[in-house]
Formats: sequence, C-alpha cells, structure tokens
Amino acid sequence: MADSIFHSLTAAARNDEPVALGIITGANGSSPQKIGAKALFYPDRKIKGTLGGGCLEAEAQRLALNSLKTGKPETFELVLDHDFGWDDGLICGGKVLGVLIPNAQTLGEQFWNELAQRDAKKTWGVKNDFSIVRLESAFNLQPSTFNLADWLYTETITPPCALWIAGSGHIAQAVAPLALSLDFAVSIFDDRPELANYEFFPKAVSIHTGNWGEILSVPMPSAPTLGLIVTRGHNHDALVLESWIRRPFGFLGMIGSKRKWRMISEKFQHAKIATAEELARVACPVGIKIESKSVPEIAVSIVAQFIDKRAEILRARV
Repeated sequence: MADSIFHSLTAAARNDEPVALGIITGANGSSPQKIGAKALFYPDRKIKGTLGGGCLEAEAQRLALNSLKTGKPETFELVLDHDFGWDDGLICGGKVLGVLIPNAQTLGEQFWNELAQRDAKKTWGVKNDFSIVRLESAFNLQPSTFNLADWLYTETITPPCALWIAGSGHIAQAVAPLALSLDFAVSIFDDRPELANYEFFPKAVSIHTGNWGEILSVPMPSAPTLGLIVTRGHNHDALVLESWIRRPFGFLGMIGSKRKWRMISEKFQHAKIATAEELARVACPVGIKIESKSVPEIAVSIVAQFIDKRAEILRARV
C-alpha cells in the first residue's frame, strides 16, 4: 500500500537512512503493476514495496542502486517483451515507465509522515526537474498555475474507505485484520466489551462499545463506508440492520442463510421498516461463493466481496 511506503520513508528520514524511491509513472499494454506502484530500494539491496517483481524490479533495483551512488535521479522505460523477460517468465508484452529518486528521505520526516497520515485529501508529485512537491489541491488550481506537462508524476491521496463491523465474534476477529491489511479503516461495534477489545483486535481498529442505541448513532466518516453485520444472533443482526439500512452506507452485508434473510426482509417490509429497494442493497448471505467452511475461509469470502464493492463505489465517484 502507498501509505506503508510513506511510513517507511518517514522511518528512513528519522534514521537518516539512504533510500531510493521508485514509482511507476506510466504503463502501456499488459504490465505486472499499475501506475502509482512504488518501491523503496536500500543500499543493502533490501526492497520494500514492489514495482512488479521479476526482471522489471531487478533492473529497477540496478538503476536505483546506481542512483544512490551517483546521487542523480533518472527516469526509465522498460519493454516487457520476449527478449527482456524470458528468463524470469515476465513477457507481458507491455511497457512501463518510471522514475527513481535517490535519497528521498532527505525531504524530511514531517513531509513523508503527513502523507502517511491519510486523514484528509492531499496531493503531491514529482516535477520534471525531479523535485518532489506537496500540493494541497493540484488539480483544482487554475490552468495558468498548474500544467500537467510540468510533472513526471502526480498523486492525490484520500482517506481509506471505512469498514464498519457490527459484532466482535470469530468472524469479526478474522475479518478485521485482513481488511486492515487491504486498506480499509476498520471499526468494531458491539455491546460486549469482553470481546470488543484489543486483546482480540489490532490496535489500528477503532472500537465502539456500549448499548446499541448509543453505538449505532456514532457519526459516519466522510470517506465511503461499507457495513458488515455479524452479531451474535438474528435479533441483534436485525436491530443493527434497522439502524444501518437508513444510513448512507455504500454497501451492507449480513451473515446468515437465505431463509434468515427472507424472514427479516418480510418482517421489515410488513412493519414498513424498509422498502424492497432499500433491502435490495443488502447482501445476505454476505461473501462470494468459494465453498468456504472455516472461519478464515469465510473471512476471505467476505473481504473479497467488500473489495469488489469498494472498487464499484470508487469508480462511481470518479
């Protein structure tokens, strides 16, 4: 993830550790990584992140180590054809362009830490002279003051999509760390503090405990938010759903059988709690069909569906 690269750059700046920053700035045809992929290259040949692996990354590393010796940044262009990638099996047929910035840590701990803290929309980029610049709203500037042709690369960082999980049992405990590793900002909601605590969840998870009336009224973040309902029983699932179905979630998923969903749907429509259109936004049973049986497998099926729905939401916002 980009923010892990920024955290590593923050650490390199703090420790005054030389590092070259590599970025994929362009791609044509098939390529192993997309524009914006990043890697850090260290003098001891350690690599954090990836530009695509295989021969591509080996060549980028060679160039990066040389740039650390000379102190000179450079661009690169690699064609992933039969001649270049046969030995490593990387013959995608595409072309990638990139930039390598030696001693990126010299911009300072504060610069990289502000990008690592994805608390607001932030824009930065690499100019044609290889200088790295932070801009607050680069794409909103007047044409007279911002010319895309002056830049090798620009990137706008936004807060991660939020995943709210109602329940703190085995499924929630398996989903939360997986979702965190896949760039969701995870929050847990439950009325059982004996389970909803940092003995069972990573420190990066936001935990809300108390009576359901209080915790279900927590304000939603400005970032797109997806909801997962996996409480300890049908009644609690229905209680959460009655609240969350009225809130602007981009997607809602609930654990359970088709029979359970039919019963809840009929009850909600009969009591005029929700319309058929509102209920159609809920996936129950949640998760993609992968013959999952164990808790970790169920977590994978759930998170896979949320990744897919997140992509749909973000595409619609562009």
